[in-house]
Amino acid sequence: MRKKLQLLLEDIRLWRQGWYHYIVRRARRFGTWFETNKDVLVDILMARRGGYQRPFLHFSVGVLVLAAIISAPILANAYPGGNARALADFTPPSAVVTSLDLTEYGVQTQISEKPRDQIISYKVQSGDTLSTIAQKFSVSVDSIKWANDLKRDSLTVGQDVKIPPVTGIVHKVREGETVYSIAKKYRTESQQIVNFPFNDFTDLDTFALSVGQTLIVPDGVMPEAAPITPPRFSISTLAAGGSGQFAWPTVGAITQYPIWYHMAFDIANPSQPPITAAGGGTVISVQYLNYGYGRHAIVDHGDGLSTLYGHMVEIYVKTGDTVSRGQVIGKMGSTGRSTGTHLHFEVRRNGTPVNPSSFLK
Repeated sequence: MRKKLQLLLEDIRLWRQGWYHYIVRRARRFGTWFETNKDVLVDILMARRGGYQRPFLHFSVGVLVLAAIISAPILANAYPGGNARALADFTPPSAVVTSLDLTEYGVQTQISEKPRDQIISYKVQSGDTLSTIAQKFSVSVDSIKWANDLKRDSLTVGQDVKIPPVTGIVHKVREGETVYSIAKKYRTESQQIVNFPFNDFTDLDTFALSVGQTLIVPDGVMPEAAPITPPRFSISTLAAGGSGQFAWPTVGAITQYPIWYHMAFDIANPSQPPITAAGGGTVISVQYLNYGYGRHAIVDHGDGLSTLYGHMVEIYVKTGDTVSRGQVIGKMGSTGRSTGTHLHFEVRRNGTPVNPSSFLK
């Protein structure tokens, strides 16, 4: 009887060990598959440019938690017995350091400003005015008045005020409306509506809208109001006031300026002029996409600087080519997330878009 019990326990141990090794192998295979195919997931996320930001973060945290659960037994087996005695003799820092003045070392907590993707509600406090609230949230006074249908400038303490995420219009889509008709109504560019990363569309190819959805119209103005958007400058008359390290890559009218969610210049020209390299360097990427930047190229200029040229209809260079300042690399078009012929021009430092104004003459 005892021998049978031992055999049973041995079978159970082998069964558990077999399942353990099976799960570990499957997890490793999944990790290898994920590393191989994660670029596809990134491309899908780029197609929505922010629409899947929260689900992706939740998925990433879930993967990390799952990896920690699976790897814990492996680590425990690799270090049997652990370091219990060392842990028993360990005195946590909190038991030694009772107080620490971080200001003595010049260390301060810096709260990062997160972009607002939707309308928020603000309760008016004593001393608040429309002007101070607008300044606090970096939007125009008119934007707040339009979002709340305010006819007067006076506010009452405790009043709830809706604050749009950017200067412009908060619009409820009606039947038959399109991004083009809405842009025309509010005297702005349809591309600005598309560029706002938190605007969603039922069809990314046609930018179709669903009736009743809330749409943010950046820099839009009410039909009866005076325009508040800056005039469309042509590059020939615009001085960006930068270092002149890079040249303007094309000619046309600037239809959108750098802003936190679109750190780039949009330069429009219906005649589809050529696109030239803003500076000498090496082409490090050429992509032919139906979404996001569309057909685009990236040129590396060294010292961590690169430039991106988006939405082209034709590209005349390939990855690895060396280009000089002013060399034609493509032709302006309307590919990817675009509503009209224009160039999306970015300057990047170590892969992160920065304000291109400081680099242009």
